[in-house]
Amino acid sequence: MSKREMELGGKYLGDMRDSNDLIGDATALNRRIAEDGYLLLRGLHNVDKVRAVRRMFTDNLTANDQLDPAYPPEECRVREGARGAFLGGSKPLTRNPTFLDLVESPEIMGFFADFLQGDVLTFDFKWMRLVGPGDFSGAHYDVVYMGRGTQNLYTCWTPITDVEYTRGPLCVLVGAHHEEKLVPTYGQMDVDRDHVTGAFSNDPIEMVDLFGGQWKTAEYKMGDVVIFGMHTMHGALDNTSNRFRLSCDCRYQRADEPVDERWIGENPPAHYAWMQGETVTMEDARKKWQV
Repeated sequence: MSKREMELGGKYLGDMRDSNDLIGDATALNRRIAEDGYLLLRGLHNVDKVRAVRRMFTDNLTANDQLDPAYPPEECRVREGARGAFLGGSKPLTRNPTFLDLVESPEIMGFFADFLQGDVLTFDFKWMRLVGPGDFSGAHYDVVYMGRGTQNLYTCWTPITDVEYTRGPLCVLVGAHHEEKLVPTYGQMDVDRDHVTGAFSNDPIEMVDLFGGQWKTAEYKMGDVVIFGMHTMHGALDNTSNRFRLSCDCRYQRADEPVDERWIGENPPAHYAWMQGETVTMEDARKKWQV
């Protein structure tokens, strides 16, 4: 992760546990996410809908000459010279009925309505990611990017392909959502307001040594999801394969609670000041916060 090696089953990296046995019991699910910071739910999505989104995605990649033509498109083999990309907010993809049929399906909306015990909504802005060889995600909270509405907001991360350990799976730092030094400092940051780079650290070993806990990850199948709150420290292992990792992450909340205005509407404004002008490095911000 971030070029640092960790041994699965060692001090720094372990396996996630799934929570399928708790589905239908909102109290138990809320207790579990409070304890672990995440819910791994196997097969929550209709797999046929995930396959349809993968086909939409790979058709786009083929048209843009990003896949190796010697292999079937569904393998997502990277053509030499092709790179990953962030496709969040791309209307041809994220407003496509095939994609919306997955991330706004009765299955997922029904799950969140039960989990949150009320009517729910999902942000109009959707995040789609094409993760190429060598790509990774640094350790971060989501609240620093979307914390202007309710704090009772949840990310649902969905793999659009199967994701083996080598293809850069999502991982979470179990315990960091309770960290008394991080939540009142880094956890109060807003990247547009404060002009601070978003990722807290690119060193997963440093995170465990400083704050305790353990990184947890898994191999994922199409249909699986990982759900977590705004103060769950998470990132992704490095993609060391020759395949793209296709995934999306969408946000869900109760409909009667405040919504971050950057992510709703026909044309959500999204980030308007992050990484523009003079930017404070995370190193300088951490010195100020003494974390």
